[in-house]
Parts: sequence; structure tokens; C-alpha cells
Amino acid sequence: MSSHRISPEHRYPPEAPESAVAAEPEPEQEDGGGGVMALLERIGSVVVPITVALYAVLYIGVEQMYAVFGVNPQQVGVDQSVLLGRLTSTLVLLLLVALPLLGVIAGLAWLIDRLTGGAANRLFQGVRKRPWIAATAAALWCGATYWGIFRIFGTLDLFVMVVVAVGLGVLAFLIPFRLMRRKPVGRAGTKVIVGGLTGVGLGFLLILSLVEGAIDVQETGQASELLGAVGFQDQWTVVKSAEDDKPLYDGRWMMLLGESDGTYVMYDCDKLETFRRPMETTNLSRIQLDPERREGFTCGDLAQQDSGN
Repeated sequence: MSSHRISPEHRYPPEAPESAVAAEPEPEQEDGGGGVMALLERIGSVVVPITVALYAVLYIGVEQMYAVFGVNPQQVGVDQSVLLGRLTSTLVLLLLVALPLLGVIAGLAWLIDRLTGGAANRLFQGVRKRPWIAATAAALWCGATYWGIFRIFGTLDLFVMVVVAVGLGVLAFLIPFRLMRRKPVGRAGTKVIVGGLTGVGLGFLLILSLVEGAIDVQETGQASELLGAVGFQDQWTVVKSAEDDKPLYDGRWMMLLGESDGTYVMYDCDKLETFRRPMETTNLSRIQLDPERREGFTCGDLAQQDSGN
């Protein structure tokens, strides 16, 4: 009886080459649907770090705003929780505006992609997959976000800002962003960095606007809509003595900046002074929000008379 040896390579069926393995078919998507959903996901991944960074810088802006009156937020009873509570109405309004805006952007992206037969989405994906192009765009954007910081130290014209954005972006961000795009984690980190710097840049522009708005209040006694949006209360009252309920300071209107530790903090628009009064010796009457001012009204009438004398 003859026998033959089975070679190891014939003992088991040979493995199929990778090219012969059928790939699992991807689920079909409506034309342009995948691109639109990816766009929404990218917007969401960028909006979160922008919001967090902007809120972090916002409190610095509130400090600078109250510093115009010679006080800090804690002295007028404004801390992080109070600020967030005052911003609730503003956040709700922003949400009501942002949701339809995102819907309109998604609809326009879908419509453009359908009208071009998918060419717009392919073009976008092609540009995005070019690492140098994506890194250059992100680097230039990050350089431009420093405009808000530089504006605090001085006024920059458009040409100087473009030079700063290009120079700072190329020198500081281009190569790191190019290296980070090699892996998915690095690409996600790039989004976080870009979003964070965008929020910080917008935050410093907001600081500048808040300081300018506080100076306008100090000079005209009229708060802007921006100050109201960040929780500044344009509240005026007539101060009376708690002992006999008689008006103090000739019955003039005083701006109530806030209260803390049993003390009212007020601003005298006529004398351009910020002062404090104990709450137990003070009554507030005729409280008014956002008072109407006559055209051309300015603060400092009594201060000018005192300086003239």
C-alpha cells in the first residue's frame, strides 16, 4: 500500500488574496447628502471650541468694562454664575438665530452640490485632502485671529494686518499643522486649535467693544445694545436716606452698577464719580431701566462747574 506525503501548502485551503476579498458595500446616500452631513459635523466640531474660548475671554472683557468705572465685577456682585445667568436670554436668542442659519447653510450646500452634479463636493473634498492647502488655510486663519489682540495695543490698517497674519501664520502654524494632518488625531487637534484661537480673537475684539461701550456710558449715560447683551444693567435710581426717606444728592439720578457685601455701588453721571453706600442706610426709589436721554445729552455738568470754580 503506497502512501504519499501531503505538503503543508496543500494541507489547508490557501488564503484568498486581499484583492479578492469583496469589500462590504457602503450604504447608498442621496446625492450631496453625505457632503452636507459632513459639513454640519465639521461646523459643530469647530463651534464648540470657539464658544468655550469666547466665554473664557468674555469675563476678562467684563472686568475691563467695569474697570472704566473704577471697580471690579466682584465689587458689583458679578461673578461667573451671575454672568452666565444674565447671558441666558442672549444665549437663547443666539440659539434661535444659529439653528435656522445652519439649516440655510446646509440647504445651500446641498443645492449647489445637486446643481453641479456632485462636482462641488468632489472639489471641496479634493482641496481638503491636500495637506499643504488645508494647513496653509488654517495657518493663515490662525494668524488673522491675532488681529483682536493687536487692536488692543494700537490701531492697525488692513495692509499691516495682512502682513502680520501671513507672517505669523507661516512662521508659527504652517509646518505644525502640516505635520498634524498625517493622523486623524492631529486633524482633530487642528480643528480644536483653530476654533480656540478664533474664539480668543473674537473675544479680544469683544473686549475692545465693551471698553468703548463703557466709556460711552461714562460720558453719555446711555448703554449700547452690546453691553445689554453681555449682562450690563443700565439701571438708574434716586437715592434716599433710610432714616427720613429724603432724597440725597439733590434728588439726582444715579446709575446703580450693582451691590455686594451689603454695599451699593453707584455712578454719579453729573460728577463723573463712582461711590459706595451701605445698604442699611440707603433706600432706592423711582428705579428706571434704560432711560431715554435727550439728544446731545452728556455727563459731567457738575464736574465742569466744580472745575470752573
